[in-house]
Amino acid sequence: MARTVDLNADMGESFGDWTMGNDAALLDVVTSANIACGFHAGDPDVMARTMRLAQDKGVGIGAHPGFGDLQGFGRRRMTLSPDSLRNMIQYQLGASLAMARAAGSQVRHFKLHGALSNMASEDGELARTCYRAALEIAPDITILVLAATPMQQVAEELGCNWAGEIFADRAYNDDATLVDRKRPGAVIHDAGMAADRILGMVTENAIIAESGKRIATRVDTICVHGDTTEALDIARAVREKLESKGVRLARFGTA
Repeated sequence: MARTVDLNADMGESFGDWTMGNDAALLDVVTSANIACGFHAGDPDVMARTMRLAQDKGVGIGAHPGFGDLQGFGRRRMTLSPDSLRNMIQYQLGASLAMARAAGSQVRHFKLHGALSNMASEDGELARTCYRAALEIAPDITILVLAATPMQQVAEELGCNWAGEIFADRAYNDDATLVDRKRPGAVIHDAGMAADRILGMVTENAIIAESGKRIATRVDTICVHGDTTEALDIARAVREKLESKGVRLARFGTA
């Protein structure tokens, strides 16, 4: 099966002396990194350190903005006015752009985090507000969208660069949105299961929902959440499984 996909992970989510995830090890496995911008997680020191590591390892850097919710890790839904949402996005992306430049690199992509991402996958107008805010200050950036959701439709309508994302460690509803984390089975912890499932999705060019339903879609990048205990095992298993079947892992947008 000759094709190329990107493997990304959320990271840079530590804060001060509190450590979240194993970013250094993950950066040896993934091809793109979604780095927290200080609102849901992370801080300036963590952002700078993670970006330098990613740059040294040849991993693509992405901005990963979320709600200002450190205590809830950005996974609690919030209601903001469009102006406040726009300002929040631009504030975080602006910090990411500056820190990447200071590290001698650049931000290649933009990916919403947590509750903000889930809400945008259900509400096209919310997605549009976030994406327009990002594109106003970084018009060439690639937007990562939850494939086959309103996010993708909005990105297509805006005519921007976008990449369709699927998740290795999350279960899907029949409408291509993610199963609520409160439900049993919403988060996948078994590395072998995650790898087999992703191989099926990449092979079929389809999201495989919890019900077994296939949702045809473009698959450009695969996400592993860096905050889970099994993140490194899942990332390694997914990479090994795909490469064993002839799939090349590389940053999206590369030949």
